[in-house]
Amino acid sequence: MLDRLRSMIDGVRADFVDIRYEIKTETLVDFVGKEIKSVGSNRTDGYVVRVGRKGGFSSATVTREEDVPRAIELACEGADTIVATGGKRTELAEVSVVQEVVGLQLDGDPRRMDIDGKIRLTRKYNDLMLEQPSIETTSLSYREIGREKSYVNSEGTSVSEELVTTNIAGEVVAKRDDLVQNVRVAIGGADGFNRLLDRDDVFIERALIAGRLLDARPVKGGTYDVVLNPSLAGVFTHEAFGHFSEADIIEDNPSLRAKMALGERLGSEAVTIVADSTIPGQIGYYRYDDEGVAVRPVTLMDRGVLTGRLHSRSTAKGFGEPVSGHAVAEDMRFEPIVRMGTIYIKPAGNSLEDLLGMLGDGLYLLDGKGGQTSGENFTFGAQYGFLVRDGKIGPMVRDINIMGNLFSTLQSIDAVGDEMELSERGGCGKGQMNIKSALGGPSVLIRKMVVGGA
Repeated sequence: MLDRLRSMIDGVRADFVDIRYEIKTETLVDFVGKEIKSVGSNRTDGYVVRVGRKGGFSSATVTREEDVPRAIELACEGADTIVATGGKRTELAEVSVVQEVVGLQLDGDPRRMDIDGKIRLTRKYNDLMLEQPSIETTSLSYREIGREKSYVNSEGTSVSEELVTTNIAGEVVAKRDDLVQNVRVAIGGADGFNRLLDRDDVFIERALIAGRLLDARPVKGGTYDVVLNPSLAGVFTHEAFGHFSEADIIEDNPSLRAKMALGERLGSEAVTIVADSTIPGQIGYYRYDDEGVAVRPVTLMDRGVLTGRLHSRSTAKGFGEPVSGHAVAEDMRFEPIVRMGTIYIKPAGNSLEDLLGMLGDGLYLLDGKGGQTSGENFTFGAQYGFLVRDGKIGPMVRDINIMGNLFSTLQSIDAVGDEMELSERGGCGKGQMNIKSALGGPSVLIRKMVVGGA
């Protein structure tokens, strides 16, 4: 396929041209309560062409090989129009020419397994949750997505890479009279189907938590010292900080770009934040981005000081900073944009017991449950939490929101835990859906967090 793609762009009169061909396969099994609501598989493929001429840069997508020449014409016309109308000029940072085929290393290739086995496994976990006390219903889905990508550009790079992610995820709902509580559940990764096996304890535990929430009291609103578990700390890291580390978010925002200048102290000494999509098996894993650039680990913040940023080739050129391999597209319908993969706060030397002891009195909050950001400010839900007195975990609380300003919260992180837990299901909707956005890390202790509640 790489040779065929090369022949398609040879002779194009442009400063730069690339083409990405992708086959996407998807299998879904959806349960609601005891019933299967849908089962299906599909396969789609297509081409994305990008052309740069005299500073103009444009793309076009098609689904048929015979339409590629017309896509190249349209991309050339689009680049010329940008130049003629005084539009934004685009230059690409220089990168090494690579030629590589990256194969899969899976512990159980799900694509070789029959659909009945996937249904049985999902049904098993779904039934386990429904069997627990006070559980009203569930929604649980098996999802398997494969991407087979082939990329060629006019500079000589040619890269092929296969990626497969699998997960079983959803929520369990507990009910008593008019009170309803729900808890999310997810298992999965990029290392094969066998990661999904023998995970009964995860689904039973999540159902039991949902049932326990029926006896929990709503948290009282106020300002608390809090410990966030790895899941909720990861949501904060991704949503509140991570998107501002994506160069295309801030490149046309002068005030935010000034605040996010490399070398600025934005957090406390306790905070080191890393983006690393090279961790094998994790949901955010890949070797090459959709510009054919090798992804590399980036230390975004080192002991509170901003030290790195995530880039495509064009944003790296515009900022005068190193390319990082973070230009990622949802699939063959889209050109790549700057995206996080796996992001986390780097663990330190404190156990959870240490953090709770330092906390003294406050809240221990667990697992993200939606939320939003507005510029520097954020609001996130926690699925559940516990009152903490004298460093000891006490009664469970519910109906929790945390809110604050990114920069003041980074300064208020007092200590970081020693565990390392990453999400097993990805998903980020910045412009396009990115299922390979993973998050997590350690637990963190934050002083004076505003908590919304009753």
